[in-house]
Order: sequence, then structure tokens, then C-alpha cells
Amino acid sequence: MAIVLGPNQYGKAEVRVVAVDRSTPRHTLVDLNVSSALRGDFAGAFTDGDNSHILATDSQKNTVFAFARDGISTPEEFGLRLARHFAGSYDWITGARIGIESFGWDRIAVGGQPHDHAFRRAGGEVRTAVVTADGDDLHVVAGLSDLVVLKTTGSEFWGFPRDAYTTLPETRERILATAVTARWRYTRTDLDFAAVYDSVRTTMLETFASLHSLALQQSQYAMATAVLERHPDVAEVRMSMPNKHHFLQDLSAFGLDNPDVVYHADDRPYGLIEGTVLRDDVPAAEVAWEGTPGFV
Repeated sequence: MAIVLGPNQYGKAEVRVVAVDRSTPRHTLVDLNVSSALRGDFAGAFTDGDNSHILATDSQKNTVFAFARDGISTPEEFGLRLARHFAGSYDWITGARIGIESFGWDRIAVGGQPHDHAFRRAGGEVRTAVVTADGDDLHVVAGLSDLVVLKTTGSEFWGFPRDAYTTLPETRERILATAVTARWRYTRTDLDFAAVYDSVRTTMLETFASLHSLALQQSQYAMATAVLERHPDVAEVRMSMPNKHHFLQDLSAFGLDNPDVVYHADDRPYGLIEGTVLRDDVPAAEVAWEGTPGFV
């Protein structure tokens, strides 16, 4: 039996970058969390402590800040710039993965008008992007996380099998709530990423709201399918959606009825629905998803 080094990578995690564009009196703000991971011939560092092929993680951090000086644009475009740079730095670096979280900030309203340079942090929703350079190939996976949505009607859940451990009643009327985490892979790298992102997000929200849902699985599949139907440059969509349960509160102890008015929200345990919806005529690209947890 021989012990050998398996797949490996290394990089700098969670470089916090805030960039301000002051070119006009109306400032803009970009707030990112950037992680880099390099792939290549680093065996000597692992097995012998030989650092001759190691681009220091501190150098990777500094590169992120230096590139931000020239402007960030969208997370996808910034990730492409960094991935191309790192993958082309040395012969022994064969690939790079750039993961980016983009945090939203809204302008504070003063006298009913958005202020030019004062902001408040937006909700918990985060825009994401992962760019992977694998040799000469580039892959872009865009996404979002913690997009919390809820509908007060238009959702049912019934027809499931019952056994000795089933206590959940069937329902033809329930609150449906979830926190959407979604990622989608593009077939091209020369897109208007900002416009496509906004359109994909809108498509998901509209589909969630308008579909009469018989299961959260059905809602998830419909949301992803609508994205693929409206966006030919999206190859596949992967989604993870917890069922944020809302149960009717029993008010009988107080002599009160509860005609679908008062609920208690349970944060855990929760059902977790995960799925992939894809075009069957587009080649798979699993390397684009390596290092991205939370999806089947």
C-alpha cells in the first residue's frame, strides 16, 4: 500500500473589499467578500515543505485589492479578471477558483430623495459569483442566497403516504415560506451579467408568487424551469430551499378559534429541498461546481 497526495488547492479566503466610486457627486459603493483558490502542481509544498511553487496567499489578497483599484463592475467580471490572472501567473498553476459574495447597500432617503453618499445595508440577501479557470476553459456560476420569500395562500400539501409515524395533517391552505439559495451556470463569459442577474432574480420571484403550489419541490422546479426558458445563456440551475414552516397556533385554551389567522414560525427542524434543472443538450461542467457546497 502506498500513501499519496490526492486533489488539493489553496488560496486566500474572505478578502473583504469595499470600493467607492467618487467620480461624480453621486457616489457608488461595492462591498465584496472574495475568496481565491489555486490548483496546480503544489505537491512539493504538501509533502516536503517546498514552497517554490507557492504563490503566497498574502500575494493573492494584495492582488484582489490592486485589481479593485481599477474598478470592479459586476462580481462575475471581477472574478473573470482575477481567475485569468492567477491561472496565467505561472506554468505550474493550472486553474483558479474565485468565489465572490456581493453585499447590497441601499441609499438612505432624505426628504424623500435617495442620498448621494449615505447608505444602509440591505437585507440578508447576498449576490454570489464563482468563476473557475481550468486550463484554457472559463466557467461562470452566478447566484444568490438568503432570498426570503413567503406567500400567504396559493399553497397546498396533501396526498403523501402515511405510516405509524405520520402526524402531519393534509392541508389545502397553508403559508409557504422559504429562503432561496440558487446558482446558475452560464454558457458564455461575454454577457451583460448585471442585466441577466436582475432578470433571473425577477423570473424566480414572479414564478414563486404566481404558481399555485402543491409542494415546495414543484415551486422549485417551476422557478428553475422558468429561468431556463427565458434565458438561453443559462445551462443549468441548482437550488436549495428550506421549508420555513408556519403552523397554526392552537388558541382553544383561551376559548378562541383560529380561522387561519395566527401562526407560529418554526426555525428548526425544517424540510430542505435541493434540486438541479438543466438543459439536456449542454455538456456538463462539474469543475465549475467544485468547492461549492450545499447542492446535489
